Amino acid sequence: MRLSKIRHTLALAIVGSLLLSVTATAAEVRVMISGGLSAAYKALVPEFEKATGHKVLTAYGPSMGTTTNAIPVRLERGEPADVLIMVGYALEDLAKKGKVTAGTSVDLVKSPIAVAVKSGAPKPDISTADAVKRALLAAKTIAYSDSASGVYVSTEMFDKLGIKQEMEGKARKIPATPVGEIVAHGEAEIGFQQMSELKPVEGIDIIGPLPDELQKITVFSAGIASVSKEPEAGKALIKFLASPAARGEIVKSGLDPIAAGATN
Repeated sequence: MRLSKIRHTLALAIVGSLLLSVTATAAEVRVMISGGLSAAYKALVPEFEKATGHKVLTAYGPSMGTTTNAIPVRLERGEPADVLIMVGYALEDLAKKGKVTAGTSVDLVKSPIAVAVKSGAPKPDISTADAVKRALLAAKTIAYSDSASGVYVSTEMFDKLGIKQEMEGKARKIPATPVGEIVAHGEAEIGFQQMSELKPVEGIDIIGPLPDELQKITVFSAGIASVSKEPEAGKALIKFLASPAARGEIVKSGLDPIAAGATN
């Protein structure tokens, strides 16, 4: 067994014992989660269930927007939830509306925006802001998400580049569907979304993250829903996702873990 695997197994065992000391009774934990953390989350949930005996039930949807599966919309129509995992500022907005239990929010990861093209397509230069501008002006179709990365691209980045008017008509927001899938199907030449949301999509090539002068890092956070029926089990899940045992999967998915107690 490789040393890294041994360390991961030991870390998982330690975390499991700590979580079990807090939540001795198995529970069903209902989670609402947006796309940014989904790949790592899907890999980690079975480990959490094995370590604690809890069962995790998951609903997926954007952190914002008005689509039927958006997390704020799900909460408004009364869907049950114990844990909310989503864009940090969107979670803060829900907390202000009383949808998140005070004092339970935890920042988990930082996520960069990346750029993708269809597999095998030419990869434009995106090494500088000027290069990104040239690539966007040359592209016939551009796609961006209806969540945090797309809000930034459409309301800030195009302005920074001085091409907002030129983007009208050929750059479009993609509700609910992963942007990578739109690019993979040839419906857009260039796609923008969180790196962690592009990585799981087949049929695309990720060129890389936006250059530093254009990059916008999004923080994904977790909190306990005010309607939670299993808050202690929910806190155990958040604690696990923020633990060293989760770090490997989080990094592999293209995210940067936030150390416990760190500020944004």
